[in-house]
Amino acid sequence: MTPLRTWRRLLPALFVAAVLTGCSDQNTEKQAPAATASDSAKATAAVPLGSGFDFYVLSLSWSPTWCGDNDPVGKSSQCEIGRNRGLIVHGLWPQNEKGYPDFCPTRQSDRVPSSLGRQYLDLIPSMGLIGHQWRKHGSCSGLSQDDYFAVTRAAWNRLTLPQELSPSRRQTNLSVTAIEDALVAKNPGMTKDAVAVTCEGDRLEEVRICFDKSLNFRACPEVNRQACRKNGVSLPPAP
Repeated sequence: MTPLRTWRRLLPALFVAAVLTGCSDQNTEKQAPAATASDSAKATAAVPLGSGFDFYVLSLSWSPTWCGDNDPVGKSSQCEIGRNRGLIVHGLWPQNEKGYPDFCPTRQSDRVPSSLGRQYLDLIPSMGLIGHQWRKHGSCSGLSQDDYFAVTRAAWNRLTLPQELSPSRRQTNLSVTAIEDALVAKNPGMTKDAVAVTCEGDRLEEVRICFDKSLNFRACPEVNRQACRKNGVSLPPAP
């Protein structure tokens, strides 16, 4: 057989092999490298660092108590019948070891644009409250609006709420110690001196959690001194 005839017979096989090799290369290029546990840890740790204060207080409001006093007929989104809201984010407050800054001068706008605020309505269910928290507290964080609310969500995500603090259709009663113990049991690294429970009369008002600027739990003696002095509180039912 002549070399030319042999070459012609081999051409189809060589063409198929080239096509298969090309497809294999393309598939390899489209596959993103698998995320590692280290990558996830780095993403979690990437919290914008604020300045001009000592630590944060994440203030969580027991929505049924607030709604009972301020919107009993459920006109607002927060208090609407059937929403079944329990703890909502009141705000993330920059705090000093003694006292706290508020309404700080900043180059950022006083107004939180709806395009930003709407991203956080699942945490803070009112554009009015979102704007107020930025003006009073976020302006003192040393952060931009975007970063301040991103840290607010990160603080919320850092926290695991126990079943005892889930919204209910009936009133429950808990001791302050039981609330603290339940939170500590669910959140590794948290101690009871990082938690302050406040009350409105005999009702649960807020749960306040203290974090350092990197969102590690930390003690906050002055915040604790403002906590409820009652042995127990009632948790009004969700609307």
